Amino acid sequence: MLEGFLIGEYMFTLIYRLLFNKHFLMLLLVANFLGTIYGYYWYKGQLSNTPWYFWPFVPDSPTATLFLCVLIVLILIKKHSGLIDALTFTTLIKYGVWAVIMNFLYFIEIGYVTNVGLMLICSHSLMAVQALLFVPHMHIKMRDLFITAIWLFHNDVIDYVYMQYPKYGSLDRFAEHIGYCSFWLTVIVLVLLFILVSPRERPL
Repeated sequence: MLEGFLIGEYMFTLIYRLLFNKHFLMLLLVANFLGTIYGYYWYKGQLSNTPWYFWPFVPDSPTATLFLCVLIVLILIKKHSGLIDALTFTTLIKYGVWAVIMNFLYFIEIGYVTNVGLMLICSHSLMAVQALLFVPHMHIKMRDLFITAIWLFHNDVIDYVYMQYPKYGSLDRFAEHIGYCSFWLTVIVLVLLFILVSPRERPL
């Protein structure tokens, strides 16, 4: 048991050091950038049937990885944005977890497991993991938390009031329940943001 703990601690230390390694960060940047492009391409069918003013709120997951790409670039050029930190952390976890839940529900709905669904579960799980791994790089102020909260709740309204949420086949009939869960996911990620990336100052 102690050996397993020591191995886990070693792996955590190794990953932590890699996150401060320029070459590793560039590798993550390329991987996430390619994933972001693929993510937007994934939504091309839905976007083609969506009014242009809703476009920023439909492809949630690729927008989350886009925020991460910006965060990595800022780290590489030794710059910082608390708002990007806050948006990256919350959207990666929220939409990463959301997609994992939706795929498991879809498997239950159709009665079998799909390869595409498994791929989506793996890729979106990594989104949430990356959010946690980049916490050492993150520093926010209260205004960053408030702006991020507005963005997330506004996105929920667009998704489940104006019905612009990412379409997921036969799960559409559960839209009201999914919207309710999405609301609480927003609350949870904002609480995690406050706890794990504590604001450095209280005043706005």
